[in-house]
Amino acid sequence: MTARLSEQLADLSARARNAESAAAAAAKETHDKITARKEQAHAAAKTAVEKVNQDIKSAGESATRDWNAIKAKIAADINALKAHVAEAKHEHDIKHAEHHADRLEREAGFSIEYAIAAVEQAGLSVLDAVDARLAAGKAKQK
Repeated sequence: MTARLSEQLADLSARARNAESAAAAAAKETHDKITARKEQAHAAAKTAVEKVNQDIKSAGESATRDWNAIKAKIAADINALKAHVAEAKHEHDIKHAEHHADRLEREAGFSIEYAIAAVEQAGLSVLDAVDARLAAGKAKQK
């Protein structure tokens, strides 16, 4: 019986290590996903700029001057609009992300506290079982 309890404690320990590894991997995975998205966005932007540059070269010098002025105006307008939208979205996203993170941290903390209580209870149960096994052995000797 004691060997079985020892196996269960070993399993609990392994599961706790796995949970810790999963948490570390999730943090890294999030960074990797963000990095991949940034790389995709960079590639898309580069492709778009290359296409515009190709169009400009084919339009000739006078069209290039006009196009550069229009492109600068459009870029400035788009950047101003993006900045405004990004700022508003960023403020909303920060609040939402903070509330979401707070809630998940509370849930994770509760789960960890529950697991700690379960481990402590398991340790007490193991000691009770070992004590009972010793008492049973003494009773047989009488």
